[in-house]
Amino acid sequence: MATTSDPKAPALDLTTIEVASFGRRLIGLLIDWAAATLVASFLVESLSRNPWPQLAVFVLAHALFVGLFGQTLGMALARIRCVSFADGGAIGIPRALLRAVLLGLLIPAMISDGDGRGLHDRAAGSVMVMPRRQRD
Repeated sequence: MATTSDPKAPALDLTTIEVASFGRRLIGLLIDWAAATLVASFLVESLSRNPWPQLAVFVLAHALFVGLFGQTLGMALARIRCVSFADGGAIGIPRALLRAVLLGLLIPAMISDGDGRGLHDRAAGSVMVMPRRQRD
């Protein structure tokens, strides 16, 4: 029986795609954090006494939106996407959840390699890219 996908598909060629800059990723993160803060403020009485709901909303929203759609609200506004390093497709909810938890720790996101991928991206097998421009 023939399959349409190659299980050993080559990793994305980072020379042919535009990896998202640190500035765009930071802008997307700040927008997502602000949105999580707003949503969490409706769920708890005072975020100053209990910051955990804010982090939980951030992680869950990030995992859901990145896992299903490849981008969060902040990423969409910053015009970047999170894709699988292996094939350029969606990373799925389990890998997006791992990525979100590590991103919530912040330290893995601050340590990146020469390709601009943080430890959270390497662990999840993802890369942040600029979407391809559509041609007229």
